[in-house]
Parts: sequence; structure tokens; C-alpha cells
Amino acid sequence: MGPYEELFDKVEALQNLLVAHATGGPGDDEEYKQLRAELLAEPLLRDRLPRLLRTHRDLGQFWQYIKRQFSTYQERREHLWSEFSPILQALEVCTAAPSDVRTAEALETLNSEAVRKVWQRALDRRLDDPAGAITAARSLLESVCKHVLDELAVQYEDALELPRLYKLVAESLNLAPSQHTEQVFKQILGACTAIIEGLGALRNRLGDAHGKGKTPVQPAAHHAELAVNLAGATATFLVVTLEARKPNAT
Repeated sequence: MGPYEELFDKVEALQNLLVAHATGGPGDDEEYKQLRAELLAEPLLRDRLPRLLRTHRDLGQFWQYIKRQFSTYQERREHLWSEFSPILQALEVCTAAPSDVRTAEALETLNSEAVRKVWQRALDRRLDDPAGAITAARSLLESVCKHVLDELAVQYEDALELPRLYKLVAESLNLAPSQHTEQVFKQILGACTAIIEGLGALRNRLGDAHGKGKTPVQPAAHHAELAVNLAGATATFLVVTLEARKPNAT
């Protein structure tokens, strides 16, 4: 079970405990206190949890609050579901998927601690720092492109922007649309190029690498999820293609 899945389960358990207690169930005060303490101790969650958790230290305090606020069980259920919904949705978005693991496995072949760290940073920031996750997603692709070019002994300028880096990599790996005559391959490889350009634009628009004006656009967790997934899939594709070109590849 990944870290986000574990957090999701704890938040959902706490929600269910409160719903049960608010609708006539006895409730387990010790379980409430333990789950509450564990979740409030999580830096990723502390500021995103419902305020009622921070202000009610035990089920007795919670009961006084909920019975004053709402007279019917249905109102209480709906209130608690509404309070917990944002954090549960965010955690659901960030739950580790098989693609995350596959990307990590592919990146291991580069034998680069820097690449591993930037991928982990992109994953970790999807929930609490979407702008940082978007920036990390672009950094991942820049790093992977440079590692591939180094492996192939292709010269490049270190300050080269991502679209031009990717163009060099694509041409070196025979992945440029112009290098193929089959329309379906040209279309797919052209889409890869568009993804790279789109990630660069997304990072410039929503990432944290540039200063913002008075009304900046704030990325959400699902924006970060999109950027990280696209970056991970593209990085995996490049690394697997590189490995397939090696003489001992099967």
C-alpha cells in the first residue's frame, strides 16, 4: 500500500467514525483521538483537514458541536461528507498508480540519484504543492533528456529549453515524426512533441518557477496529476527506447 492510500484509508475511517457517532452510534473515543493525532501530525494534511478536527479534541466535544448545528441525521451526514470530500478527493487523485511504479523502475536504469529525487518530488508534491509538482515534472523531463543525450554522446547546450532538448533526443532515438512515413507513427510521435510543448507551457502558466501577478492562476491537484502523469509516461518511453537500442537488448 502506498503512502497516499494509507492516508486515504485513515481519513475515510475518521469520516465514517464521525458519521456513525453523529447518527446515533456510540463511537470509539480512543480511536478518534488516535486517528486525529496521526492525521494532524501529517504535514501534507494538517492544513487541509476539516476545521472541526482541529477544534474538537474528543467525541464529547464533537457531539456538542454536531447536535447544536444540525437536528437531523441526514443533515449531519451531508455536512460531514461535505467537510471531508475535498481532502478525500485530493488523496484519491494522488494515490500511487501502477504507472508511477513503472516510471520509477524505468528511471532506475539511468542510475541517477538526481533523476530519482526529482521524480519522487513530483509525486510527493501533487497533493500539497501542485505548482511545485508541475515544475518538478518539467525538471524530470529535462534531466531525462540530458541523460539520454549523454548516453548517446550527443552534444547540447546545458541551458537549452525543454522543447529543443526533446527534439534532439527524438531525432537521436529515431522518434521524430519526420523520420517516419507511416501516418499512425507520425501522428503518435507528433503528439509526444505536443505534450512536451504543452508541459512547458503549463509549467510557465501554473508552475512555481516564475513570479506571479496580483491574481495568479492557482493549479489544483488534478492539474499536477496530469502534468506528472504525462511527464512520467514520456520519460518512461524515452528510457525504454534508449535501452532497446543497446546491443544486449532482447
